[in-house]
Amino acid sequence: MKISMFLPFHPDSRWEIARQIGVTHAIVKLAPDLTGYDAPDKIEVLVEAKRRFAKAGLILEGLEGDAMDMSRIKLGLPGREEDIEKYQAMLRNMGEVGIPLLCYNFMAGIGWYRTRTDVSERGGALTSEFDLADVPSEAVRITPEAVWENYRYFIQRVLPVAEASGVRMGLHPDDPPIPMLQGYGRFLTSAEGFRRAMALSESPSHGITFCQANFFAMGEDVPSLIREWGKRIFFVHFRDIRGAGNHFVEAFHDNGDHDMADLIRAYREIGFDGPIRTDHAPSLAGEGAGSGYEMMGHIFAIGYLKGLLAAEDSRERNTSCRK
Repeated sequence: MKISMFLPFHPDSRWEIARQIGVTHAIVKLAPDLTGYDAPDKIEVLVEAKRRFAKAGLILEGLEGDAMDMSRIKLGLPGREEDIEKYQAMLRNMGEVGIPLLCYNFMAGIGWYRTRTDVSERGGALTSEFDLADVPSEAVRITPEAVWENYRYFIQRVLPVAEASGVRMGLHPDDPPIPMLQGYGRFLTSAEGFRRAMALSESPSHGITFCQANFFAMGEDVPSLIREWGKRIFFVHFRDIRGAGNHFVEAFHDNGDHDMADLIRAYREIGFDGPIRTDHAPSLAGEGAGSGYEMMGHIFAIGYLKGLLAAEDSRERNTSCRK
């Protein structure tokens, strides 16, 4: 597996720390408000991002998040054809520059959402929480089925370009995985929703960003899903939670509700050799609110991940010696 980290476009101490703790691959978001460049339908920002990471000794493995305004695409509004053309240009540019992975989502209206970011975790670390009871209720703006139809329309137009460009598109779950959020419908809230999406195409560019804690929040048998989807898993977000469904909190990677070693074993069984990055780590002393993306919690998380991988290596060697 390629140990990866979500890093900013502009070099800072996080880049140095990543290399110091053994991270080899970078994932980046290239939205113009973060880069100061045009969106990546223009190739210059991709060329510059790859150059910067290579200079720092990191391989730019993929892009994550909406790098351009996706609202007209996700909501099915006039102008989406123009936006889809820009998305297709981004995919062609990724292929030309040699960035093989795109982690994307289809959360309409509202993206990643938490009701609190100041929940006390172990030792007073701060983490985030989702509690549906604290979400304001609003009238329906768009139904889950309408979002599904917009997704189907979108993916049928961009997948051929992704495949021709050698780019793998890993679809991220809805987070939190609930069918309605402040009036916006969601359909990637269950394993069945993902099966429906994956059934649209057998393209080698059509796969999954396996954000494992989202599937825990859905109440799914996560190790079984890893084995079911196998090679369609392009990218792993390594995280854990306590709770599920309508109410959960982000946990440290060693004190959530689930067996992380069991998941590593499942990834090894399917031969997963793609990028895996720690996600939504609690904030440690001095870092402020529990955004999930402060650095110190991720240093701990990557150490824990490396320990699990080393333990699985040892187990596999011992098993092989006994045969």
